[in-house]
Amino acid sequence: MNCKITGTGSYIPNKIVKNRDFEKNLFLDSDGSKYDFSNSKIIEKFQSITGIKERRYVDDKLTTSDIATIASERAIKAADIDKEKIDYIIFAHNFGDVEYGSNQYKMLPSLASKVKAKLNINNPSCVCYDLIFGCPGWVEGLIHSFAFMKSGIASKCLVIGSETLSRVVDNHDRDSMIFSDGAGATILEKVNENGGIINHKSSTFTSSDEIDFLSVEKSYKIENNNQFIKMKGRKVYEFALRNVPLAMKSCLDDSSFDINQVKKIFIHQANKKMDHAILNRFYKLYNSIPSEGVMPMLIEFLGNSSVATVPTLYDQVLRNKLNNHSLSKGDIVLFASVGAGMNVNAITYQV
Repeated sequence: MNCKITGTGSYIPNKIVKNRDFEKNLFLDSDGSKYDFSNSKIIEKFQSITGIKERRYVDDKLTTSDIATIASERAIKAADIDKEKIDYIIFAHNFGDVEYGSNQYKMLPSLASKVKAKLNINNPSCVCYDLIFGCPGWVEGLIHSFAFMKSGIASKCLVIGSETLSRVVDNHDRDSMIFSDGAGATILEKVNENGGIINHKSSTFTSSDEIDFLSVEKSYKIENNNQFIKMKGRKVYEFALRNVPLAMKSCLDDSSFDINQVKKIFIHQANKKMDHAILNRFYKLYNSIPSEGVMPMLIEFLGNSSVATVPTLYDQVLRNKLNNHSLSKGDIVLFASVGAGMNVNAITYQV
């Protein structure tokens, strides 16, 4: 008996926001002072580092749980299961439902319960909870589901990663250009076939100032007392390069597979430069170099939607919607992510 992803779904918002749309923003430094260079220079440097040219924002009427429901409906349809047979709904997010024009996070009731209601699932034995684990939340949700199935308390789980970060960014912070909206969902099931989740690795680092690398703080515009997502970009970059490749190696080494057998690596789409550095450092641990096309990327067009990046990317590859990327039954892939906590995780998976 193994645990496999039998259905995937994603929601990519329709609203496209290009880098040039930030030309008129008043970007400020963390002390509230203006930069000595133009927005054009800020945007040019931003694109060269992150690789992001545009990102997606949800329509005004939609919330995080709304787009999660759409992605979930698609995953359930792809898995061809009776939704009433789902044992757990695990919803990874970090800010709850945030309505347009508001900066207030709504996290009660749980978004998982909201999705269950919106899906019209009536079975009370379908248990719902939210997972606040930073950007690695969806990967961690798969790990939770795997543990539930191995312990015998579940056979079908819906794991969701969804976020509307456009509503929690500080428009005076240049890092606001990184973040975006989106949702990804998967059905994980017990199956009588080979493959599925082979093994996994998770870690949480809270020593030194790691706990504050990603946090919620006031706007850089001093008179604005609202709370927004804040990131110490250089610190996150250095942390990721130190820890993500090691987690990936630990995960792969504990499996029966070799680095040369890995077909695709799905890394959290945080920063194009960072992801390539992680990939190269991972392969260097094996005295090897990555093959061309081993790491699919969508950040150039979708930005960083936090918990939604990995499931969305996986869904797009499975549906052959990403040029030059495909998967076949039996292929070995790695999922890996890093984010607020600071949390790091990885999964070795056989399609």
